[in-house]
Amino acid sequence: MSEQTITRPAPSSGGQAGTDRLRPRIHPRPRRGWLNDPNGLLHYEGRYHVFCQYNPDSARHNRINWAHLSSPDLVRWTEHPVAIAPDNDGPDAFGCWSGVATVDGGVPTLVYTGVRQEGGSSSVVLARSTDPALDAWSKLDERGRVRIATGMPEGEAVTDVRDPFLFTHRGHRYALQGAGSPDGDPAVLLYDAEDLDDWRFLGRLLDSQNVRAVDLAPAEIWECPQLVQVDGRWVMLLSQWRWVDGKHLLSGVSYLVGELVDDSGALPFRFEVASGGVADTGPDFYAPQVLAGGEHGAGAGPLLWGWSWEGRDEALADEAGWAGVLTLPRRLRLEGERLVVEPAAELEALRASCTSLGGGVLHELCDLTELVVAPSPEDVELLLVTGDGEDIREESVLRLSAAAGLRVFIDHNVVEAFRGVGAAHTVRVYPAPGQRWAVRSGGGTVVDAWDLRSMDVDYRSE
Repeated sequence: MSEQTITRPAPSSGGQAGTDRLRPRIHPRPRRGWLNDPNGLLHYEGRYHVFCQYNPDSARHNRINWAHLSSPDLVRWTEHPVAIAPDNDGPDAFGCWSGVATVDGGVPTLVYTGVRQEGGSSSVVLARSTDPALDAWSKLDERGRVRIATGMPEGEAVTDVRDPFLFTHRGHRYALQGAGSPDGDPAVLLYDAEDLDDWRFLGRLLDSQNVRAVDLAPAEIWECPQLVQVDGRWVMLLSQWRWVDGKHLLSGVSYLVGELVDDSGALPFRFEVASGGVADTGPDFYAPQVLAGGEHGAGAGPLLWGWSWEGRDEALADEAGWAGVLTLPRRLRLEGERLVVEPAAELEALRASCTSLGGGVLHELCDLTELVVAPSPEDVELLLVTGDGEDIREESVLRLSAAAGLRVFIDHNVVEAFRGVGAAHTVRVYPAPGQRWAVRSGGGTVVDAWDLRSMDVDYRSE
């Protein structure tokens, strides 16, 4: 690959909010504060609603609330008021942790993990809304009591139970929770949740007895279990909580492809694992949540969002006033036994103008760009460059195969790469002052570089 010629684009258009030059422009998030797991995905009255773990008071993980964003088209986003917050004397006094959203008997309902005190047991708490904009939520039932669907399962040798997920099988509603312990085995617990206010524990849908599942998703705790149908098959996503050298490690997300098979034992069915793999090969992706196909338009495949954490020093996040982003929305499909992760087609509405960049040349890029490459035997390299002319210096960021085609979104410090088949790749990269994004491809490979429009979030919550 040659680097004799350098092309340079015009500067990208203006920013979103604040003065942080590294703040992403097309990745939705609240104006300020800490963000982690996406929660409560819901398509309701023509809008996509995305909730997420949130601390509005600082860029640190503490006293978790639920933030709320919504969009009519996956491109234009509105920030709503905080949906739910811990109650000092309630079952969620230590935080409103991960969960989902559903419409139960016509009423939008949040279903989440509440923890009363640090290190304590958990319960599944419900909050309902009769507000058309979903700006107001109540945890109380008609008699003024907090709605608790279930507590810790009795007789189970697990210390950690969390992250409820709802799904329907043969017309009946069930729930999952992730479980395990730092020195024990991971598990996915199954509940009958036909009555959303009163769950019945059924047993373990998956645990360490399933050697194939453990081989594909090694962990001490399986967090954020998701079970959805993709192209007629059942796909389970598991976020892997590891205990390494006395510290906990969030070690990626795996998927399992299989079938729900009738069982003559204690459970109504078992999950028979056929294959699996990694859902994202990057270092900065965790705790995805899926909005099942059919819940947001006829024929639409499942949508997925994940959490991408900060890789910079906490002091820099404190100074900026924010930490964490949600990934761009992704579509899921299957090719045989392989899960394919693609950017949602709706994101093409972000495109402004396109420049075709010839191979064998180092091309500088705007810091808000989508790269599109047709299938090619040549790799594509993403770099950061400094200096100019003969003094230009390069730092390689990613080298990606374009064998099945390639789409890469660069949003200031977030890079999401989609390689045509298989997993995505998410990484956070923080250009230093004076560093600029650049791309280089083989001599016969053309890279189409789309300048993207900034996505201006409507911060009406303020």
